[in-house]
Order: sequence, then C-alpha cells, then structure tokens
Amino acid sequence: MKMDSLKKVVLSLTILGVIFSSWVVAAPHPSKPWIDIQYPQDKEKRWWDDAWWKEGQLPEPKNHKVSMESVTYMDGDVEVEAYIFKPTKPGKYLPVLFQHGRRGLDSWTLPRIKRLAARGFIVLAPDMFGTYMTSNFPVEHNYIYDEHVAKGIDALLQRTDILGDRACTVSHTRGGYMTLRALVKHQKQDQVACYVSYYPHWQDPNAPEVKQIYQYAPELNTLNVPTLVFIGEHDQYQRIRPIMAGIEELQGRGVDAQLFIYPGVGRGFEFRPTHVRTFADDLAAKDAIQRTADFVRKNLN
Repeated sequence: MKMDSLKKVVLSLTILGVIFSSWVVAAPHPSKPWIDIQYPQDKEKRWWDDAWWKEGQLPEPKNHKVSMESVTYMDGDVEVEAYIFKPTKPGKYLPVLFQHGRRGLDSWTLPRIKRLAARGFIVLAPDMFGTYMTSNFPVEHNYIYDEHVAKGIDALLQRTDILGDRACTVSHTRGGYMTLRALVKHQKQDQVACYVSYYPHWQDPNAPEVKQIYQYAPELNTLNVPTLVFIGEHDQYQRIRPIMAGIEELQGRGVDAQLFIYPGVGRGFEFRPTHVRTFADDLAAKDAIQRTADFVRKNLN
C-alpha cells in the first residue's frame, strides 16, 4: 500500500515536471530585448516608401542658408514683437507661422525655427513674452496671446515675399494650444492649410487638473484642417491621453490627422541640449522636421 502511494506521488511529480518544463520552453526568453507595441503610425503605415524599399532611393531634403530679422506687427494697439526667418536666396517662399510654448524664444528654441526655415520656408515667429516683457515658463495662460497668433497669420499673409494666399502653422507645447485657439476661436481656418505641432498642450492650461489628464480642448471638435502631431514615447508630462483622444476625434470626422509617437524618445527631442541629447532624439528630430516640410508643401501647393 505504501509502495502504491509512493508510485502515485512519483507519477504526479513527473507529470508536473513535464508540464512545467513545457511552460518554460513556451515562455518568451528572458533575454528578449523588446516589447511588442502597436504605435498609431504603424496601423496604416503612411510612412511607407516604395522608392526606398524597392529601389533604395532616399528623399533629398531641401537645404537653405537662413537669415533672421526682428520685426513687429500690430494687433489693435499692441505692437507684437516677432522674428522672421527666411532663406537668404532671393525669391518667394511658402509661409509658416511658428508659435513657441512656455519656454519662449530663447537660445534653444530659436535654432529650432532656423531648422524649419532651412527647408525652404519663410517663418514668422511671434514672441509673446518679449512683447509683454514677462518671464518665460509661466504657469497661467494669457488668452490675449491666442489673439496675437491669429493676427500674426494676417501679418504673415500680407507679406510680398510669400507664395500663395494661405499659411501653415507649426508649434510646440503650449504654442499648440495658442494656434488651435487662433484657428478655431478666432476663425483663421480659412487662411490656414495645415496644423503641425510637437507634443502640444491640447487643453486649456488654466483648466482643472482632471481636464488636463483626461480631456482634450473642445476646440478640437471643430478643427478641420489637416493635422500632424509628434510626441515621444517617454514624454514625461503625460499628454499622450488627450493627444490620442484628439487625433481619434479628428479622424472620426474625416480630417487628415496623423500622430507619430517616437519609440524610446522623451520630451523636447527637437532641441534638447548636447549633454542630455541621445541618438534617438536626433533621429526623431530629423525625421519630424522632414515630415513637417513634406506635410506643409503637400497642403500649401
């Protein structure tokens, strides 16, 4: 009897051993260095390039030397300070308005605008903090800035050195909210062919915390211009939820809206300083600026 019980125990342990060993073999190897994640841009693969894949051809970026000039424009009785960046080669160029965020226009963001103009655009960059002689990185948002962005679009389109009668807007962080309000609340959508923004703040900065986390700005419900947004996978300010919800809203209404999430990339990838910059930051920044240039040309031509 004891021998039968012992045999049963041994048999049971043997069966468990076989099951356990099968489970171990079937499980992912612990050295697997990646996690399978589906990013938004990989669903439709609109980034796919047959010329590269089949023929080995790479698109050639446009490169221009760029000049920078301080200018102003009037919005009522306010003289708004700004910069104009444009290629030094004489001629007319497609117009873009670039709107800064909380950082303002400092030594890190101004070269970022030059990189945009170097693709062959004339870029107007309003300086909200310089206009009001206020410090950068404000907590509360001043809604007058949104009006100045709208007027900046008018000022840009009145220039004689631009091509066409519409502009595109490019922005980052809180500038994404300013341009959104300029287009929707201040009714500039008929003058704008596209909206591009890097990790935009798609919510009223003065709204309650719960809206910051879970909701996008209601202006997105009536935005109808082609939209392109970039954000890093590791953006530390957790704006991904309202951005993804906003993109879904735009796409649901048939707006040409694209979102690129760069794997392994954090915030500020297009202008982070050298001592903290990574190879992934550089790859993302170069890819995003080229996609921005292509998107602007596609919609302005």
